[in-house]
Formats: sequence, C-alpha cells, structure tokens
Amino acid sequence: MNWYLYIVEAKDESLYTGITTNIDRRLKEHNNNNKKGAKSLIGKRPVVLKYFESFNSRGEASKREALIKNLKRYHKLDLINKINKI
Repeated sequence: MNWYLYIVEAKDESLYTGITTNIDRRLKEHNNNNKKGAKSLIGKRPVVLKYFESFNSRGEASKREALIKNLKRYHKLDLINKINKI
C-alpha cells in the first residue's frame, strides 16, 4: 500500500501538511464539514492540493511529514513551486 505526504492550501493561504493512503478521500474529508477533517482547517475551507509525494510505508511518509512540518513557510512554498514548474 502506498502512503502519501501532501500539502494543501486553505482559503486563508495557510498550508497544512499531512499523510494518507488516499489523497482524494482525505481532501473530501478536509473540505466537507465532518469530524474526519483536520480541526485546524475548520473555517478555512476549501482546501486545494498543492503538493504530494508517494512512499512505500507509513514510517517513510511520517518521517518526511515531520521534516516538512518543521520547514518555514517560504521553504514549503519553494518546494511547491519547484514541483509545479515541471
């Protein structure tokens, strides 16, 4: 099973980083008003997928998530912009 690290941008331009096995499902959970979406995104919907990476295990995805969550906003934007230029 593949695991994904993802970064979404909320309507207030804040960035949220998470991991999942199904990006489409997770985006729906974040964007719908239900208990499965991240609490920090309440009132900031809709969110838009800006970036993702694929991993072979949850452990790999979690390690990368921790690294990215510790980045400054401008480093995250650089990562997003670098990928979107390809």
